Amino acid sequence: MYFRRSRRDEPEINLIPLIDVLLVVLIFLMVTTTYARFSELQINLPEAQGDTAKETPLQINVGIDRNGGYAIDDRPAGAISVDALVEALRVAAGSETDPVVVISADAQAEHQAVIRVMDAARRAGYPRVSFVTQNLDSGP
Repeated sequence: MYFRRSRRDEPEINLIPLIDVLLVVLIFLMVTTTYARFSELQINLPEAQGDTAKETPLQINVGIDRNGGYAIDDRPAGAISVDALVEALRVAAGSETDPVVVISADAQAEHQAVIRVMDAARRAGYPRVSFVTQNLDSGP
């Protein structure tokens, strides 16, 4: 008896379903990814040397750009009065009674803009004020 052997075709891998699945995963990742947004202010910090704080109490971050615009806790507030700054600081503090007001002022910002924030912190009853600076590169 003679049995005819059938010739088997080589198996093929169909890549189209694989590509479809990968595109769906890629679209899903693109849609669900969140991107960090930083403050809208362009700030160049002044330079100084110092140690960082060991403990971190509640901080109210106030940014001041070179044009005198304010951002309180990364929410732009524009150029506002001292009374409006007091109210904004109280809202940012919430129920906290002794937060630290951290001022991040541009190196080219007017001195008066920084004084307004310090005066608003004093009026709001927050005596603890700190400034953000850049570290100097210490040479060998």
